[in-house]
Amino acid sequence: MASALAAKMGFNSLLRKQAKNFNVRICTMESDMEFSCEVKWKGKDLFDLVCRTLGLRETWFFGLQYNIKDTFAWLKMEKRVLDQEVPKEEPITFYFLAKFYPENAEEELVQDITQHLFFLQVKKKILEEEIHCPPEASVLLASYAVHAKYGEYDPNVHKPGFLAEEELLPKRVINLYQMTAEMWEERITACYAEHRGRTRDEAEMEYLKIAQDLDMYGVNYFLIRNKKGTDLLLGVDALGLHIYEPDNRLTPKCSFPWNEIRNISYSDKEFTIKPLDKKTNVFKFNSSRLRVNKLILQLCIGNHDLFMRRRRVDSLEVQQMKAQAREERARKQVERQRLQREKQLREEAERARDELERRLIQLQDEAHMANEALLRSEQTADLLAEKAQIAEEEAKLLAQKAAEAETEMQRIKVTAIRGQEERRLMEQKMLEAEMLALKMAEESERRAKEAEQLKQDLQEARESERRAKHKLLEITSRDVYTPPGLPADSMPPDLNYSRENLSFDFKDTDMKRLSMEIEKEKVEYMEKSKHLQEQLNELKTEIESLKLKERETPLDIIHNQNTEQGTSKPQNFIKICP
Repeated sequence: MASALAAKMGFNSLLRKQAKNFNVRICTMESDMEFSCEVKWKGKDLFDLVCRTLGLRETWFFGLQYNIKDTFAWLKMEKRVLDQEVPKEEPITFYFLAKFYPENAEEELVQDITQHLFFLQVKKKILEEEIHCPPEASVLLASYAVHAKYGEYDPNVHKPGFLAEEELLPKRVINLYQMTAEMWEERITACYAEHRGRTRDEAEMEYLKIAQDLDMYGVNYFLIRNKKGTDLLLGVDALGLHIYEPDNRLTPKCSFPWNEIRNISYSDKEFTIKPLDKKTNVFKFNSSRLRVNKLILQLCIGNHDLFMRRRRVDSLEVQQMKAQAREERARKQVERQRLQREKQLREEAERARDELERRLIQLQDEAHMANEALLRSEQTADLLAEKAQIAEEEAKLLAQKAAEAETEMQRIKVTAIRGQEERRLMEQKMLEAEMLALKMAEESERRAKEAEQLKQDLQEARESERRAKHKLLEITSRDVYTPPGLPADSMPPDLNYSRENLSFDFKDTDMKRLSMEIEKEKVEYMEKSKHLQEQLNELKTEIESLKLKERETPLDIIHNQNTEQGTSKPQNFIKICP
């Protein structure tokens, strides 16, 4: 069996030697890539190809990791790829990951692609609970992750339920509280809404600035034993070496900063840490396998080199990258200001258009009302004219009747001499006729007055009609409304703005002003940190009443004790690295 396996491995080796190329798959945090490599390629050749493809220049943070048996290893740069213990199946799978972490992400990470890759890797480790994160920090980090994905908060777009399919919080945090998914989303969205004015890149950097203060951030843990055979954990990170108890990965028992270590060596399975102070005892420990020893040594050397590099003047390449990054940030800031002004002008134009539409509707309503008033006036005038005509006809008829009554009275007077009885009767009839004539005269006079009054009403109605026509003419000939604050000549009929009006020269004074703003941001950093701590405390207070104490993990309990005692990671860094 063993001989057959050896023969098979030898046959595979022979095939690889005969082949001119071999295929690899590179898995990044965003996507997978496949390359065809030459047999003679070293690890550096493949690594450089991946970095060129990604456009990455800050290569010193990253490496190519591969799985081997029950652990992992990093591809060595100086050895040929196929001469290392890489998987035998093609395509050979490598993981392009951050191997070393910065001490201060904001100062050290220059390129956007570098920052983005770190953001994705750290977020994945937090969600998979490889890095312990307190609940209140988890909510704040989730809000920045949402901002990095969806951009600036817009209540019209980001409505309740838009985070339903997102994985934003560690399962440990979700299980620790009696809160529904909607309640978590509400709190995350409330924090998300406070991040207005930031870009996606700025949101990613804020995420890293919070995450780098977590106790387990950037630490590689290895199981070791001291001389007495006690199981311990060795932690290797950007600041030094730390010794932990197996059940407490948050609080180191002791630490060895890189600037206090004189030498690190190992022989067989024994590691020796020699402090710079010769009076301090040498620390020795054993690891289980040679492969793990090599990995520990690689991480120690790499982290120590970066530790010393940060404390020297930047190389020309780094200075050039930082200068380009500053120029790019300045350009982006100017572009953001231009877009902001353009957005503001567009909003003003839309407001002006809405105001014009509102004013136009108002004028149309006024014109409609004036037309109705004019129509009513015309109808009233016609009615009054008709009534006046009827009154005149009635007055003429009454006058005719009065004349007839007068004639009848004269005739009665002439015939009254015919007899006394006739005279009496005639006198009586005459009296009645006189009374009737008097009534007729009064009625005629009344009708004449009514006709005169109707003539006056007709004149008033015609005058009202004339005023209504004049008002309608005045409304329809009125100048177009121009909203206050905008010159009349600044708004063409179609309300479009020329881009030439929005352009401006980016001068040296702009650069100086932007530099001063950047310096001002640095001065305000401490105030922002204070605000961040207040925000975290506020979040913790909001959800504390819903916590289920019995579900706290040992790391949760240790973190709470460290916070109460003031022994969290930021304080520890100050103690071991003055």
